[in-house]
Amino acid sequence: MIKEACIGSIKEALLVQKNGANRIELCDNLEEGGTTPSYGTIKKCIDLLNIPIACMIRPRVGNFTYTKEEIEVMIEDIKVCKQLGVESVVFGVLKEDNTLDIENMKILCEVAKPLNIVFHKAIDETRNPLDLVDTLYSLGVNRILTSGTKNTAIEGSDIINSLIEKCRDKITIVAAGKVTKDNLEYLSNLLHTDQFHGKKIV
Repeated sequence: MIKEACIGSIKEALLVQKNGANRIELCDNLEEGGTTPSYGTIKKCIDLLNIPIACMIRPRVGNFTYTKEEIEVMIEDIKVCKQLGVESVVFGVLKEDNTLDIENMKILCEVAKPLNIVFHKAIDETRNPLDLVDTLYSLGVNRILTSGTKNTAIEGSDIINSLIEKCRDKITIVAAGKVTKDNLEYLSNLLHTDQFHGKKIV
């Protein structure tokens, strides 16, 4: 089982590694859903951790519809992550109607390769995440982080399992949404994945 801890500082990163996390998702502004962490934070995590780092690429809080200039910011942040050597980058871009922004996703994915690419919970804002699987796979997305369009992984379990089935042999589904060390065993029996994500997962 992969336990991915969502954290917002080097102090938290060291603590969750000590407590058994298998991977971290590194963010800033966690209380508002997460934005891109600083260069210094990414670098120190690379220097001090021996578990993989997934780095959030999100230029601001709010929705996932970005201007040309914000996309350019994301491109530069992805380049920094490649230079520093993170395991994966985490992003998602939607249009104003909450459909997938394929054009900008393609640009970002091309910049990100060969890093692993994670499409984050922006997928839960879309009308039918299942319809996006083939497109995301063709863009080079390796993992999808989702709570099945619901607030919690338990509530979204049916959609999460449908995504897992649809993504089989294509994209790994990472279950999120109030996943904690206390409900992890229950969720591991409920969901057909071995990858879980949460702020209190360890």
